[in-house]
Amino acid sequence: MTEQKIKRVVVAGGGTAGWVAATALVRHLGPLLDITLVESDDIGTVGVGESTVPTMISFHRFMGIDEQDFMRASQATFKLGIEFKNWARDGDRYIHAFGKIGKRPTWIADFHHFWLEARERGFGGDLNDYCAELVAGEANKFFIGEQKPLNYAYHLDAYRYVRFLRSLAEPAGVKRIEGKIQSVEQDPESGHVKALVLETGARIEGDLFLDCTGFRALLIEGTLKTGFDDWGRWITTNSAVAVQTTSPHPPIPYTSAIAHKAGWQWRIPLQKRVGAGLVFCNEFMSDDEARAKLLADVAGEPVVEPWLLRFKTGARKKAWNKNVVSLGLAGGFIEPLESTSIHLMQVAVTRLIQDFPFNGCDDALINHFNTKSRKEFEGIRDFIILHYHQTERNDSPFWDRARTMDIPDSLKERMALFRENALTYHTLDDLFEIDSWVQVLRGQRMEPRGYHMLARMMPDAELRKALDDMRANVAGVVSKLPSHPDFLQRYCPADDI
Repeated sequence: MTEQKIKRVVVAGGGTAGWVAATALVRHLGPLLDITLVESDDIGTVGVGESTVPTMISFHRFMGIDEQDFMRASQATFKLGIEFKNWARDGDRYIHAFGKIGKRPTWIADFHHFWLEARERGFGGDLNDYCAELVAGEANKFFIGEQKPLNYAYHLDAYRYVRFLRSLAEPAGVKRIEGKIQSVEQDPESGHVKALVLETGARIEGDLFLDCTGFRALLIEGTLKTGFDDWGRWITTNSAVAVQTTSPHPPIPYTSAIAHKAGWQWRIPLQKRVGAGLVFCNEFMSDDEARAKLLADVAGEPVVEPWLLRFKTGARKKAWNKNVVSLGLAGGFIEPLESTSIHLMQVAVTRLIQDFPFNGCDDALINHFNTKSRKEFEGIRDFIILHYHQTERNDSPFWDRARTMDIPDSLKERMALFRENALTYHTLDDLFEIDSWVQVLRGQRMEPRGYHMLARMMPDAELRKALDDMRANVAGVVSKLPSHPDFLQRYCPADDI
């Protein structure tokens, strides 16, 4: 039998990334590994990753996590999409919903081409009417059922989520060590990390190290000097002020992203409170201005003092270098506009489990992991840049720069395809699917000049009936749903502890 060379896994850092990784590893590979997590209660976590995307549902199923238990413990609510205000123009509003728009009538062309043909003929209504998730979100309704299920994600309390994961991981065999990392020992020949040395003098040896130390990136960058690709020339926001407030209204099933003169604000409704924050570029707004604007705009009463975050948008040149795999903020960060941070750490640890280096960290395995990771990061990067660049706002230097900046060739191609032919696409490495691109492109006021003519072969009566039936079906389904607050109270009322 082949000798197992990698057995001792050391997770450097806790927070969401650390405990997601530790819980996933112990649940799937526990008997094969010795898993140790090192963290310090004195080091805070970013704690604002409170909005997610639908892939979290699959990840929790992969982990064997009970949804109701998780939601009660995390005081979570459901999320059907993101509301965007003031992005293409001041006063605009649209929703990027998580569901399908209409039905795919044929493999030749997507639904929106048929809707564009109907609009050309003077009927068809609003494209939003064909998405059950969008209509349900607007009506503040939600339900989980086998018939016509909604596609959804979560809003959650990040600190409570970490506590919940820890309650699963430690009884399953993860050993937690409290302490601050003082130094990192490397093998003098290979450069691989050998051990973490804590301030207490304790040495934590391992075969594979997961860097979950956040923006500090103590192992992947501080020790291995891996390098960082800075995408700040495209995504220029670099700061955020965050706060938690009371809930003045019942929770709605979507995140709000409200643009302002130097960035945007978020509102994330939980069962017991609201997470709020203001993202900005500090070239165009001072920290004091950002804090004052945030506190002036929140609807509830702050329950904590606002805190300031600095960040760089970009990715490590290698997510996996030697025997160190970076997860979460240590591996890279794409600003929180489309709530992708938790997704990126979860998909990375899933891939690590699939590609686990039992026989050693060989170049082929590392290169495979890094190639997939880079493609995922770049796809999300392009989607975020789209929100800033495809705008008509000219009311501030921040938006002038975003509107006129050069953008990656990969995004130029996507935008040109839609502008000229209403075409978009989805690859295996893309998080965001065709309907997401369609909703955001149109929400940002890009109207295609052409579209696929397949629908032109349908007589008016046939096309009209097909669209009327779809809209009626969506409206009928949503009309029978309970309100989102009522469903939460029945399904997963929040724990008070």
